[in-house]
Amino acid sequence: MQCTLRNALSFALKTNLRSNGAILGAVNGRFYSSGEEADIVVIGSGPGGYVAAIKAAQMGMKTVCIEKNDTLGGTCLNVGCIPSKALLNNSHYYHMCHTGDMANRGIIVGDVKLDLEKLMGQKTSAVKALTGGIAQLFKKNKVSHIQGLGTILSPNEVQATKSDGSTEVVKTKNIMIATGSEVTPFPGIEVDEESIVTSTGALSLKEVPKKMCIIGAGVIGLELGSVWLRLGSDVTAIEFVESIGGAGIDGDVSKTFQKILTKQGMHFKLGTKVVSAEKTGGGVNVNVENVKSGDKETIECDVLLVCIGRRPYTEGLGLENVGIVKDDKGRIPVNGVFQTIVPNIYAIGDCIHGPMLAHKAEDEGIICIEGINGGHVHIDYNCVPSVVYTHPEVAWVGKTEEQLKEEGVEYKIGKFPFLANSRAKTNNETEGFVKVLADKQTDRVLGTHLIGPAAGELVNEAALAMEYGASAEDVARVCHAHPTCAEALREANLAAYIGKPINF
Repeated sequence: MQCTLRNALSFALKTNLRSNGAILGAVNGRFYSSGEEADIVVIGSGPGGYVAAIKAAQMGMKTVCIEKNDTLGGTCLNVGCIPSKALLNNSHYYHMCHTGDMANRGIIVGDVKLDLEKLMGQKTSAVKALTGGIAQLFKKNKVSHIQGLGTILSPNEVQATKSDGSTEVVKTKNIMIATGSEVTPFPGIEVDEESIVTSTGALSLKEVPKKMCIIGAGVIGLELGSVWLRLGSDVTAIEFVESIGGAGIDGDVSKTFQKILTKQGMHFKLGTKVVSAEKTGGGVNVNVENVKSGDKETIECDVLLVCIGRRPYTEGLGLENVGIVKDDKGRIPVNGVFQTIVPNIYAIGDCIHGPMLAHKAEDEGIICIEGINGGHVHIDYNCVPSVVYTHPEVAWVGKTEEQLKEEGVEYKIGKFPFLANSRAKTNNETEGFVKVLADKQTDRVLGTHLIGPAAGELVNEAALAMEYGASAEDVARVCHAHPTCAEALREANLAAYIGKPINF
């Protein structure tokens, strides 16, 4: 009976999707004919775009997603979050074996060798599986996918220019721009993705460089620097400001972070600007200058990683065709429901204001679609967490101590070291701490900052607490499983609430 029903449904689906003699649907990922009008066209299939497209289809909208690249998933899945985490995870295992950390745990390993090709192969397999997974999700949810460069022709027309030069125009009721961001170039330094690389090239080096220099000690630079440091490279990070970790990191955490990475072998030149860089026969010469003293120096390296941030990818979208004017940072201005100046054209993710984070784009994509369908639109950017996937991990959500001081907010601090946490102790991963900032009068949690084991997982509990307006007492009174690293978060909240934790 079930097989008969399934066959009948399959036949009906194919029959209903037949147009001009061509079967659409699961055969080629098309669920509309070129003569139809879509309810929404999403330009870009990164974390924000593909999630928004699926959500729209689930809400009954006839959805088309246009993606310029051959694979779905955008920067995050192809040359960003996902491949970098694969390399970070596996390079950490190698580092544990190579440095004797495994021996300290009573596990004796033999001659440890690096198979870089296989390491890269595992990364590629993870990327391929996840990008292919999005394609399957599109088919499952009946999202039509067009491979091509999306250009807005009018408020109700988007043109996809395909790799073979042909074009297709899709008529639509709504348009969502989810084109993400691209690497910010360094003026005067030409990238070849071999000896002078961006984050993309740094994910696919063919050999471990003896010396690597990084311009920028932000999240991406420190993560990729950690990968190659663990694999044997001598890494130096050059940073214009006097701290590491980028914008949003708490000063207390940043200082501890630098000490730990320095102990691991990473070198830092802070308060230093890069003047120029030129390729030599054997590598790259990086010319730097101390910001305060003006002292000049040339640093030699085999590979130079340019990591000074990302900028919105908003060129060539046809914004001028509909009167949308970008701001001074190349972002697309939107209102509280993600509408541009053209009411039926929306924008989300890295190409609008706010932190350039995949999960922020995902949330915006979902709630924007809900808003189009009459739902309530709300996002609190103060509750969007950030994570640095080094070892130990660094994570935070909410305000830093520096921000609270600047805003004149009276606060109290609760701090708990992982050295006093039983699970961290048994795992021999005791570096770092949890720091909770709470309002002095109301006890409401204003920010949580972590450096230590599983920080990227623990920060989500803190984000949930902040999203629902929890006090430090609320978190401290929630029963936490023992032994877990999450108990450190509870203890830090307890310290913020009554002034002292139990176990330290």
